[in-house]
Amino acid sequence: MTEDEKDLHEEAEEIREETAEEAPELAEHDRVAELEKQLEEAQQKTLYAAAEVQNVRRRLEQEKADATKFAVTAFARDMLSVKDHLERALGHVPDEAREGRAANFIEGIEATLREMDAIFARQGIERVAAKGLPLDPNLHQAMVEIPTDEAEPGTVVEEMQSGYTLKGRLLRPAMVGVAKQP
Repeated sequence: MTEDEKDLHEEAEEIREETAEEAPELAEHDRVAELEKQLEEAQQKTLYAAAEVQNVRRRLEQEKADATKFAVTAFARDMLSVKDHLERALGHVPDEAREGRAANFIEGIEATLREMDAIFARQGIERVAAKGLPLDPNLHQAMVEIPTDEAEPGTVVEEMQSGYTLKGRLLRPAMVGVAKQP
């Protein structure tokens, strides 16, 4: 080995020794950086999990509120049939029957209908407006098209069955006849 090679070998050895002495410091620095990175990731995951829990809680509270608000839906639909039958019965009573013995009976049916309307109002059940309005597929169910010049095409000209909403949500669509050009 020549003198230059020995010098190079000694320099390389010195560099290795210096690097070895610094290596624990570098390794510790890298380990601290890695641990800080892991801590930051864990904090992010914790924030995401907390946000998800809060979203689930809100969603459950909303579902509970809706369930409470619309719990009477099935019962309300059933009561609409009773109301329809009472209205049909009154619609078939001849004017001459409104006097005499049947008058009290007819007044009782009318009083029952007024009470049902009051109960519906207290429970948030409202009649859907239909006749004379443009067909709204969210509120009306078109049953027939009626040729007429008396109304714009697409306008409701006949109501076969009343529609109702329960606190703003459709309970039953109005069954209607819609104008079309003759």
